[in-house]
Amino acid sequence: MREADDIERRLADRLAELRAARRWSLDDLASRTAISRSTLSRIERGEISPTAGLLGRLGVAYERTTSQLLAEVEAEAPELLRASDQPVWRDDATGFTRRMVSPPQPGLRAEIVEVRLAPSADIRYDEPAVPGLEQHLWMLDGMLELTIGTTTHALRTGDCLRFRLWDSTHFHNPGVLAARYALTLVRP
Repeated sequence: MREADDIERRLADRLAELRAARRWSLDDLASRTAISRSTLSRIERGEISPTAGLLGRLGVAYERTTSQLLAEVEAEAPELLRASDQPVWRDDATGFTRRMVSPPQPGLRAEIVEVRLAPSADIRYDEPAVPGLEQHLWMLDGMLELTIGTTTHALRTGDCLRFRLWDSTHFHNPGVLAARYALTLVRP
């Protein structure tokens, strides 16, 4: 079994565990996430992998960042995490790739992720998984239009945007090359 397949299987199991621990039915979770009952069932059975957007909505329901959800299915990370060992999650449907540079650990509030968005990629999150989450987005390559609530920021290589997340977000790569940025997340 490929490592990616194993991670997806563990993610499916973990999502089912989180729902069961809250004693929510699939219908309960569907109403909280605006994801159809059948899609949720297929995700939990490992028949399909959630897109970045769906994983974001599930994170909101379970009060976890996407990184936290993914970290829960990874082995405990060592203090030193070599580049070749950093977990990577891809959503080929949306052109979203996320490398967990420093996966979250119990007792620690900050984490660093590297994100790549394909040209024309467009990802929306209706609400933050963790309200008040502090974020520092540093553009490494390319360009990004980031809309937080109703304010749009046009970011270029080298720019850094610091913000607390209380509202919806929209990540859009208007360029012809991939956008690559480092995101530091600090839980409140």
